[in-house]
Amino acid sequence: MTQLTPKQRAFLRSIAHHLRPVVHIGAEGVTPATLTSIMEAFNTRELLKVKVLESAPETARDTADRVAAALEDVRAVQTIGRTVVLYRRHPQKPEIRLPGA
Repeated sequence: MTQLTPKQRAFLRSIAHHLRPVVHIGAEGVTPATLTSIMEAFNTRELLKVKVLESAPETARDTADRVAAALEDVRAVQTIGRTVVLYRRHPQKPEIRLPGA
């Protein structure tokens, strides 16, 4: 998957606005268990929010970059405060149609 365009990012941000965080990253930071939880969450949705707690060793931006680098086809859409929005297109049944894709 290529990088998201600004128009695609804006579209995903608008969808993510009403979502609640499904994964919380705490004092241990990004661990294999955390990555597994995120991948399991991607089995049922394409867009999710991750909350980076204050006790986390990295900033939300660094956490988003680490998760996106560690997981295949995951893109960091937005970081706002301590909340990260991640996107991964579902391989068999995509529900979100990105503009210009």
